[in-house]
Amino acid sequence: MTMKKPDYQKELDDVIAGIAGQRIPKLFLHCCCAPCSSHCLTYLSPYFDITVFFYNPNITDKAEYEKRLAEQKRLLAELPLLGKVTLQPGKYDPESFFRIAQGLENLQEGAERCRRCYELRLRETAQKALENEADFFGTTLSVSPYKNVGALNEIGKNIESETGVTFLPADFKKRGGYLHSIELSRHYNLYRQPYCGCIYSFEQAKNRHKL
Repeated sequence: MTMKKPDYQKELDDVIAGIAGQRIPKLFLHCCCAPCSSHCLTYLSPYFDITVFFYNPNITDKAEYEKRLAEQKRLLAELPLLGKVTLQPGKYDPESFFRIAQGLENLQEGAERCRRCYELRLRETAQKALENEADFFGTTLSVSPYKNVGALNEIGKNIESETGVTFLPADFKKRGGYLHSIELSRHYNLYRQPYCGCIYSFEQAKNRHKL
């Protein structure tokens, strides 16, 4: 018997329906970049008080990291949102990424190295959510068609069971979410990077895009 795939977008809808009419909950939302966060924030801001947590130690080059953070700040200043949204940059600590990537440097993007990177960033997001007494933690990563949505949600739910902070399930690319992020990126003239951030994906991207 074939197992039905989880519908993470439906799970998100159910969470939103469940909080309707209650106090607005706090969400600690890991954001990888301004383009990915654009759709997610417009989708979620009517329902949550959101702290945008920019934590991306996988970005190897410091100038690239600062450029993406600056774009995130600019987007939040220019994007009209219905709810309260604030920014909290995380620590820039590329060594933490290199530690979890050790021995996996030659794997293709999307393999075990990426899964460990998801977990690194989601664990830190959950920890900050705990410290700030947030009700939920989540990530914008699922808006990308290049990210493993099943792995993201599985890792998030495992961390929820360990920490007690509720993980917000999502598949933000569904229902035109990815296309909406592209439209918003064009409208706000956002910098759209051609690789995830780490030196390994950069080398692979050079071969694909002739960087």
